[in-house]
Formats: sequence, C-alpha cells, structure tokens
Amino acid sequence: MNAPIPSPPVPARREFALGAVHALPIVVGAVPFGLLLGSLAAKAGISPLEMGLMSGLVFAGSSQFVAVELWSKGAAGAAVAGSILLVNLRHLLMGATLAPRLAGRPPLRVGAALFLMADEVWALALRRGEALTFAYWFGVGLTLYVAWLASTVAGTLAGALIADPAAWGLDFTFIAVFLCLLAGFWKGAGSLPPWLASAGAALGAHALMPGGPWHIVAGALAGGAVAAWRGRAS
Repeated sequence: MNAPIPSPPVPARREFALGAVHALPIVVGAVPFGLLLGSLAAKAGISPLEMGLMSGLVFAGSSQFVAVELWSKGAAGAAVAGSILLVNLRHLLMGATLAPRLAGRPPLRVGAALFLMADEVWALALRRGEALTFAYWFGVGLTLYVAWLASTVAGTLAGALIADPAAWGLDFTFIAVFLCLLAGFWKGAGSLPPWLASAGAALGAHALMPGGPWHIVAGALAGGAVAAWRGRAS
C-alpha cells in the first residue's frame, strides 16, 4: 500500500495574511480602547510622543491604563515601572503555555515574537494549536500592534475633544473582546473550575486592595493553578 503523500507546507505569506485577518475583529475592539487610553493620557498631561513611546515599548493595554492613572496622580517613575511589571507578570504564565511550541526555535525569532505577546495574540495562538507558525503569530501581533500604537496616539491628539470618554461606552469595548475570546475557549463544564477560581480570586483581591493591580495577578495565578492541578489529576 502506498504511503500517504504529505501535504506541502503553507506559504509564510499566506499564514501571515491569515493571522492579520483573524486579528481584525480584535482590532475593532482595540481601537476604541486605545482612543480612550489616549484621551485619558492627554488629560494626565502626557504628550502624543510620550504616548507613542509607551505604546511602542510596553504594548500592554491594562498596564498602560495603570501607568496613566499613576502618572496623573504624580507617582514616581519607579512606582509606575513597578506597577507595569506587576500587572504584566501574567505573561510568565502565558509564555509557559507556549513553551512547548517554541522549543528549539531560533532565540532571536522567539524573542521578537514574545515582544508582541498580548492577551489576544496569545489566545489566538492557543486556538491555532499545532498549526501555529511564526508567520501566523506575526500576522496577528503586528496587526494589533500597529492598530494599538496608532489609536493611542490618535486618542492623545484628540483628547481635548472628548470631555468624558467613558460616557461613550468606549471602556466596555475591550471587555466585550475578552468575553468573545473566553467563549472561544469553552469546552464544556470542565472549563468552569479555572474560570471560577480566577474570577473569585480577582474579585477577592480587588475587594481587599481596591485601586491596585493585584487582582489581575491573583486571577491569573488562581486560574493557572487550578488548570495545572486538573491537568495533573487527569
């Protein structure tokens, strides 16, 4: 009996384009969120150039909101940097889930890819599964990166034109995006324990320490711990 003929690899250009297309629904939610962040930054006295540098170097929406809030309250630079680091500690867990797919790859390419790792990029990468390629990752990541950079700078430039950004509902758009991503990970009732643990820990931490970023870390650690425990138990 003849052995099956392996299918030819998908061209990198096509994989990149597919990643960019898959990122477009996320961009729809990210742009209003970026405009909101830029508007708040303008009111905190942050210039469009400073906003562009922050988005270009940090590229993390939730931690940038924390940074802008602290900046507006006159916090020291070390406190702002420390808060950004704390909020982004969840990336350690996210990176660990991708380690098996990145093992043995060129370090420079892996480093460039991980620079673009945001929650949405990570979620789409996991959904891609074994078919994940660097081209697909960069298609998703660069599309979101450019949209985020442009929208935050545009929001800072137009900040004075929007008196109350939250009144327009712009602050809910990213929440809606995350809910859609969460729905994509639903695999039945077995998905609930990590979600419930994460939600409970985040709500508890927020109640005990309101106004800080600790609830993000608490939710990530609790959800990851339950998921790991269930994986070992099975």
